[in-house]
Amino acid sequence: MIVAADQPDPITGPLKLLLRSFRLRGFEENYELIAEHANTENLTYESFLYEVSKVEAEERRNRKIARRLKESKLPRDKTLETFDLTRVPTVSKQLVAQLCDGTLVDRAENVLAFGNPGTGKTHLLCGIAHELVRNGRSVYFTHAYALVQHLVAAKRDLRLPNEIRRLDRFDAILIDDLGYVQQDRAEMDVLFTLFAERYERKSVMITSNLVFSKWDQIFRDAMTTAAAIDRLVHHARILELNTESYRAAKAHDRRRGKGSEKLDEGAKAPKEGET
Repeated sequence: MIVAADQPDPITGPLKLLLRSFRLRGFEENYELIAEHANTENLTYESFLYEVSKVEAEERRNRKIARRLKESKLPRDKTLETFDLTRVPTVSKQLVAQLCDGTLVDRAENVLAFGNPGTGKTHLLCGIAHELVRNGRSVYFTHAYALVQHLVAAKRDLRLPNEIRRLDRFDAILIDDLGYVQQDRAEMDVLFTLFAERYERKSVMITSNLVFSKWDQIFRDAMTTAAAIDRLVHHARILELNTESYRAAKAHDRRRGKGSEKLDEGAKAPKEGET
């Protein structure tokens, strides 16, 4: 059948419906452009099919990443692109690249970041977690206090095993600000249970303002503290961010900037007697 040049191809509509029913969005949205290129370049049918398949695969990958980023609850603005790695000379670019490629979570290793408030612990680990998601791994971000409260409620309702299994869906859990949690016995128990259940199976990423020697403030029990630390550090990369607080440095820069503005204004102001 010959179709007039000014008339649409009668197969286009049914083909798009079929592709939509198969959920081949990348194929549906791009096959016409690729077909035009194939005609121009005299590509074989196999080459055309390969090109649209590549587009479909990339489309699915992007959708999967977007879905996992949404599920992760990661702060969207805390990426490596917005983190100044030169501020933490103790953490090399090479190490960060190794932490981002996904092999660490494949081996169920942990990442522990220590430092004073404002040194960038959360931002750095969130940036690494963003890259892990882009590299095909699943991550879940949570504040320590919220996680503990959730697990305590699950234990009270006899749902703790189910909640642990739900968290098992994620290759890594990023627990932020562990040092701020003051545990009672119930909170200590559920947190230790989570660490024990994920040990050598799934990764844990932790930020804390407390060094290990002060973790008895978290667990309140010397034996439990030692057992928790042992499980976390057995397969772990430890990052120490012993730098000045980023927020304090920014505030200092702002104050210094305002001081410079006042000096400039004073220099420009006319002296007494001048017109």
